[in-house]
Amino acid sequence: MKISFTAFTLILITLIFAAAQNTAPTQTTQQQPTRAQTPTQTRSAATDSTALQLADYGVQIEAEPRLIVVMAALEAAGYEAVPVGKQPSVFRQTVRSNASSIDENLRGRLRKFYEEHKLPAPATPAEQAARYVSLALALGAAPTFDLPARTDDLPPGVLEVLDFTTLVREFYRAAGGEQTLAAYMKAYNAEAANLRPPAAQMVRDTAAYLRTRPVLSVIERVPVSSSTNSAGRSGNSNRNASQQRYTTRERARRFHLVPDLLAAPAAINFRIIADDYYAIVPPGANLASSELRRAYLQFLVDPLVARFSREIALRRPDLRTLLDALPQSSTNANAASASDVFTSVARSLVVASDVRITENARTQLIAREADRQLQASGTDTARRARIVKEAQEARLRITDESTLHLAEAYERGAVLAFYFAEQLRGVETSGFDVANSLADMITSFDAARERNRLSESATTRSRAAAEIARRRATEAEVGNANSSGEGEDSRHVQLIKSLGEVDELLRARNYTEADRRLRPLIAEFQGEPRIFFALAQAASLSAQDATDATVQAERLGRALANYRLTVNAASPDTDKALLSRAHAAAGRILAFLERTDEAAQEFDHAIKLGDIPGGAYADAIAGRKSLSGQR
Repeated sequence: MKISFTAFTLILITLIFAAAQNTAPTQTTQQQPTRAQTPTQTRSAATDSTALQLADYGVQIEAEPRLIVVMAALEAAGYEAVPVGKQPSVFRQTVRSNASSIDENLRGRLRKFYEEHKLPAPATPAEQAARYVSLALALGAAPTFDLPARTDDLPPGVLEVLDFTTLVREFYRAAGGEQTLAAYMKAYNAEAANLRPPAAQMVRDTAAYLRTRPVLSVIERVPVSSSTNSAGRSGNSNRNASQQRYTTRERARRFHLVPDLLAAPAAINFRIIADDYYAIVPPGANLASSELRRAYLQFLVDPLVARFSREIALRRPDLRTLLDALPQSSTNANAASASDVFTSVARSLVVASDVRITENARTQLIAREADRQLQASGTDTARRARIVKEAQEARLRITDESTLHLAEAYERGAVLAFYFAEQLRGVETSGFDVANSLADMITSFDAARERNRLSESATTRSRAAAEIARRRATEAEVGNANSSGEGEDSRHVQLIKSLGEVDELLRARNYTEADRRLRPLIAEFQGEPRIFFALAQAASLSAQDATDATVQAERLGRALANYRLTVNAASPDTDKALLSRAHAAAGRILAFLERTDEAAQEFDHAIKLGDIPGGAYADAIAGRKSLSGQR
């Protein structure tokens, strides 16, 4: 995934924790809904609980009307984010259909503007849209979409497309205005609801790693104007003329997670506008991804850097020396944006934290899998030795990749990335807030040692790059083979397309239409486990909307039956992720129905499959623990 960071100025201010922040955010464990609750009440309570948890961490997940309108106008202008050979989503088709009905003259002017302001090749669709995303966040609300009072402060990329605002206003009126926007908002709100549970998990885990409190407000001293100073004190004007008075002002800090159904696939945009941090995510984004985690880490780290600005300022000469010594090939826009020493320190801590979180998770997975294999190996000495050797080699590959990522970040200006990664190991074992030791970290680094990091890591970096290249080549071969097979089998292509459209309907909570489209596929693609799984999802999700207990029970029973059909039809060799998700989902339903023993069996099946990509290992672990708590 590609993530775009706008340049920002880190304002050095005195941070004062609000009284509400004197305790760490509470981590609430969601329990299975009780029988006394209706499905609607259960869903509402769970949503409210998740929203409260997210608010504790400064996170708001919401649709952004300005972004919706600007991206819809961009779509009408000819912006193409759908990869070649792929079908546009149901929502994108709707937007395009609506845009086709507006005045041809307006559409022509939209296309002309977009073509004249297109970035040169080989700019990606995500890069083409990035400036318009920034523009949307800079504008006022519909229907006027007012320009900011000071356009001089806008990034250069936004200034290039600022005149698109006039066309956005015209497009908004021509496309149906408030009525059309309200219809689009329903789809975006549904996507926002889907983002909340995984987002809550991500922010909890990230804050827990640093063991720090998110700073949700800052208090700064601001000068009182001279007119206010002199009011009522004219007799003492001469005596007080040189005395500047100050007052305090509190500002809220927020991390906004914004869905963008018209974004380029796999493209996350990150923007910082004053005290508001925006992460704009496409449909189907992995919220546990490194890119999104780094964005939230930035939200956590920036106030810490401001808090210890004095210590950083004292090390300015050493940091400046490290930045000036970066290889000539690295003096690009990314490195330049980190040339400020405070930005460099913040970015270094963000990258180091992300690398350590990723490395720890992968290493723990290797250890669990090795332990499972050792338990199954019995007394077979040769097999046990092979398991241990393979685990050691896997751990070496993981640490090599960590070194590679740290080196790449170092070249982009995060010159303390290696140093912080080493120091964080101590924080991990101590259990103390990283803020308690950050001042010592800053004052203690050895500039000469840090200057040699790139040369010292060169061999490891080359080894990691070669391993990644080998792995990608293997994946490409498999992908080409699969693509070749799909090209020969038009039925398979049609199945993938149909399931993709059903997934869009499920995201929009249109369960009836999703079920209607799936039914004919059962006869056309007999024994296809993905169809059974989609039917199970539709039934399970629709059960949440049922207000009648009998209807709810029927839908849950239908979902459970289809999850079991999925398990029976899926191949253990090629459908492990699907099996994992089916077992875990069935376990959740059985737990809700208080069929505890059966639920435990389903969770155990999912756990035995391991923590495979796309599976539901973590969900199964959580479900198993919740059962233990009920007993």
